Amino acid sequence: MGQALADSFDVCRETFVEADRAFGGEALSRVCFDGPEAALTLTENTQPALLAVSTAACRLLASRAVTPAFVAGHSLGEYAAHVAAGTFSFADALHIVRRRGQYMQETVPVGTGAMAAILGLDESAVLQACAEAADGDVVSPANLNGAGQVVIAGTTAAVARAGARAKALGARRVIPLTVSAPFHCALMQPAQERLAPELRALTVQDPCVPVVANVDAEPKRRAGDAIEALVAQISAPVRWEAVVRRLASEGVTTYVEVGPGTVLSRLVRKIHRDAQVISLEKPADLEAVEACLA
Repeated sequence: MGQALADSFDVCRETFVEADRAFGGEALSRVCFDGPEAALTLTENTQPALLAVSTAACRLLASRAVTPAFVAGHSLGEYAAHVAAGTFSFADALHIVRRRGQYMQETVPVGTGAMAAILGLDESAVLQACAEAADGDVVSPANLNGAGQVVIAGTTAAVARAGARAKALGARRVIPLTVSAPFHCALMQPAQERLAPELRALTVQDPCVPVVANVDAEPKRRAGDAIEALVAQISAPVRWEAVVRRLASEGVTTYVEVGPGTVLSRLVRKIHRDAQVISLEKPADLEAVEACLA
């Protein structure tokens, strides 16, 4: 993950060197490039690794004089968006997201929480399924991704019950997700309380471009507002459909997804159908991105 960018562009290679240095010499880059997968999928490694790859791709665009009008990210991606906007430093972001991953993992032991994607059911019906299936446990929408996709999170048993109830209400599919913890639900409140003082202690400045936040789809233009949105985000649902619709309402017509995968590109195409959407994950993508933006 990210190795082809590092091999091809000095600015990307330097980003991984900086990441390793921030980790006190630990080879985050080696985990990104070589795995093993078991190490990469540990939440405390996954989050800084994704941040590093996204930042490398962002810096490559910046080196080509590509400047965004707005930035946004899905869950962990919101931290990468703030690095791009200059709200806080890359090194500080790496440290904070590593602890974010640790606190999330420690809050809910592996196996006791779960997440599942509900396809073909709108938000209100998913809320109904969760309410009817909770039975005193936690289960709620965690990612409101749009295009008939809502991810739910909570205790393992409650997520299973809610998935079955969603099918009874007409869901096309229920897909259990391979995750290490039930993110963006009330079970994450202890992690939020642990991370909040560390987020508020970061050295920050106002973003140089607005960052549209997950929690309320509002553009954050002041550092204090941005940090509070990141605090709330830990246990609140990611309102990705609302984020994209807010960007569209602000006049955004072109989206560039940076970093590994094209999941967000697919979602954006379904939400904002007349937009141009392109991704930058590997060196071969750069020419297409520059042509699109030209």
